[in-house]
Amino acid sequence: MRCAISCSILALMLACRHFSGAQEPPKPAPNVPPNSTKPSQPAQTQQPAPTVPESEQPGAGATVRTGSQFGQEGERSFAGRLGRLLADHQFLEMESLLKDSDNDAGGANRADKATPEQKQLFRGVLANRENKPQESVRLLEPLLAKWKTAAPTPEEKLLRKTLAEDYLREGDLAKANQAYLEFEYRLGGSLSQDERDEIELPLKALPLVYQFPPMTVEAGDPFALPYDRDALGLTDVPVFVDGVSHDWMLDPTAPFNMICRSTAKEIGLKVAEEATTVKSITGHPMKVHATVIPRFTIGTVTYRNMTALVFEDADYYFAQANYQVRGVLGYPAVSTLGSLTITAESNIEVQPGEKGKRLTTGARFFLDGDRVIAAFGKPGDERMFAVDASGQQTYLTSRYYAEHAVEFENKKMELLTAPGSQNRPPAPTYVADSSTLSVGNVPVTLHFVQVLTQPLGNAALDDTYGTLGVDALDELKSYTFDYRTMRFAVTTE
Repeated sequence: MRCAISCSILALMLACRHFSGAQEPPKPAPNVPPNSTKPSQPAQTQQPAPTVPESEQPGAGATVRTGSQFGQEGERSFAGRLGRLLADHQFLEMESLLKDSDNDAGGANRADKATPEQKQLFRGVLANRENKPQESVRLLEPLLAKWKTAAPTPEEKLLRKTLAEDYLREGDLAKANQAYLEFEYRLGGSLSQDERDEIELPLKALPLVYQFPPMTVEAGDPFALPYDRDALGLTDVPVFVDGVSHDWMLDPTAPFNMICRSTAKEIGLKVAEEATTVKSITGHPMKVHATVIPRFTIGTVTYRNMTALVFEDADYYFAQANYQVRGVLGYPAVSTLGSLTITAESNIEVQPGEKGKRLTTGARFFLDGDRVIAAFGKPGDERMFAVDASGQQTYLTSRYYAEHAVEFENKKMELLTAPGSQNRPPAPTYVADSSTLSVGNVPVTLHFVQVLTQPLGNAALDDTYGTLGVDALDELKSYTFDYRTMRFAVTTE
C-alpha cells in the first residue's frame, strides 16, 4: 500500500509551510560565508513602512489572491481584469485579452484601458509562467524604477516577486538572492501567510549559495533510463553523482536540487559550514547546508558545478517505509533535460538539447511558483489543473464540484484531509467513480477520485479545478513534459 505523501515531496518536507506568525524585522545583510562581499542592501532608514492593501488583510476572504487589484481601478478596469485572471491562473484568457487590446484601436480613449507599463508588466509575468525567464527579465527590469514608489503597491509586489523567480530559474543565484532580499524588505509587511510561505525557502537558502559558480549543462543524444517506484510510491531515477551511482527522487517543481548528508560525505563533497533553518509541514525546524557537486550525470546529460542543498538524513527518512531519500532532482536539473516521457514500462525517455524532438501536441502547461498548471479541455473551454508528478494524492476541488454538483446527488459524503491542509479539520468530499478530462485531444478518465465540496481557505488548493498526482498518472501508458515548448501530453491504453 502506498504512503499517502501529499503535494510535492519538497513542499512536504522543506518548502516553507506554516510560518510562525511573528513578522521578522528586515535583515541588514544575508548570512553569507566568511570573508565574502555582502550584497548591497537598501538603507532601512530611507524606506517607509509597507502598506497592506485592504484585499490582502487577514480575514479579507477565504483565499488570498495576489494581483487581484491594481491601482485604484479595481477589477472593472483592464488591469484589474488581468489581475484577477492571473490570480485564477487563466493564462490563456490573459493572452487573448492582451492581444485584443493591441488590436483595439477604437478603444484607445476608453477610461478602463491599461497603460503601456501595465501591459508590459503582465506580458512579463506571462513570460515567467511560460518558462521564458530571459524574456520576462527583459520586459520587467525596466519597470522597477517606475513602480518603486513611497508606499509599495500591488504592481511592485507582482513585479519584484516575478523577477526574483526569473533570476532563480536562470541560475543567476546572486541576482536572485538580492531580488528576494529586496522583495522581502520592501513588501514583507504586506505579504499574506501564503505569500510568505512561497518565498521562505529561496529567501533563506539563497544567501548560502549565491556565491557558488554557475551550473553548466552538456547535452548529448536522446536516451532512455529505467526508473523505480520507491517505498513512497514516487519516481526514483538513476544518476551519477561525481561518478558514484545513486537513485534520486524526481521532483520537477522543487526550486533546488537536494542531497542527504551521508551521501555527500560518501562522495567527498565539501559541505559549507553555514546553514539556515526552515520548517517542514509538521512545524519541526530543519537545518540545511549547501554544497557544489563538481560533476553530475543523467544519461547523456552532464551537469558541472551543480548547486544542492544538504539535508540531514533523519529529516528525509520515512520510518514506516524504512526508506531514506538520497537526493532530489528539482527544477534546475529537470528543466534542462528538455522533454521527459515517463512510461508505464518503467522507462524515462529524454530528448535533451537541440538534437531532441520537441513536443507540439497535448495541453499547454505553465509554471506558477512551485506548481505546474495545465490547461485541460477543448480549445476555448479549458480548465486549469495542477499536475504534481511528485505527489501521491489526486483530488478535484470545489470549483470542479460547483460545475458537476448534479452528478453527486444521492451519493454518500466522506471526509478528506486534503494535501497541504493537515492542520485543518477534514473536509467534506464525494468520490467520483469516473471523471473524464481532455489533455489536448486525448480523453483521460480518472477513477475513484475525491471531490472537495467547499473551499479550504488555501489559495494553492482552491484556485484550480484539481490536482493530478502520481496515482492518476500511473493509470496512463505514458505522460510527457516538454519544458521547451511547455506542452504536457499523455497516451492511454
